Amino acid sequence: MRKFFHDNGLTIVLLLLFLFSLAGQYLTGYAEFNEDRETHGRPEISHAQYFGEGHFIEAVFENWESEFLQMGMFIILTTFLYQKGSAESKDPDKIERVDLIPEQSKTNQTAPSPVRRGGLLLKIYQNSLSLAFLTLFLISFALHAYGGAQVYNQEQAEHGESERVSTVEYLATSRFWFESFQNWQSEFLSIAAMVYLTIYLRQKGSPESKAVDAPHDDTGEG
Repeated sequence: MRKFFHDNGLTIVLLLLFLFSLAGQYLTGYAEFNEDRETHGRPEISHAQYFGEGHFIEAVFENWESEFLQMGMFIILTTFLYQKGSAESKDPDKIERVDLIPEQSKTNQTAPSPVRRGGLLLKIYQNSLSLAFLTLFLISFALHAYGGAQVYNQEQAEHGESERVSTVEYLATSRFWFESFQNWQSEFLSIAAMVYLTIYLRQKGSPESKAVDAPHDDTGEG
């Protein structure tokens, strides 16, 4: 068990922090949602029912959408864009290992199966990380719109309005895009800050930083 945690501790701790935060969001969101229902003279819903409410669905996937977009775009942009001196960039002055698929890898039994098989499978596999994040983004984007449409329709009903929108129609509203852009801008800012600040700042022991004694113009791990 100790070795398992030693080898997988980063993923385990991050998932625990995720579950803690999601539980906190669920419980506080449930309380806030029922307070709002009480204000409008509507009965309280159960904890189980809240999982299917647009209030919870929209809030969760609005944030997931921006996170997956951020990571997917960052992965793609770093394949062809550079930042001299950053720990988060390839070196613009040389060809990196990640840009190559050595011929001998096809006969290397420790290489992943798609690398050894080649062809279309390899083409997909060599872009599978960005494809995975962009797929997660699209799923989250759709669920954000689904939950948002539910919330919008509930608010319309509470205010005595007859207008209702479908999930697709909600995509055309300024409200949906306001919700998306307010998250996207913060995600891209945080990534830009990480890329630039790692040129000059260090964190001993972190793979996200260059070595403490690395020159500022060293690019990559330093």
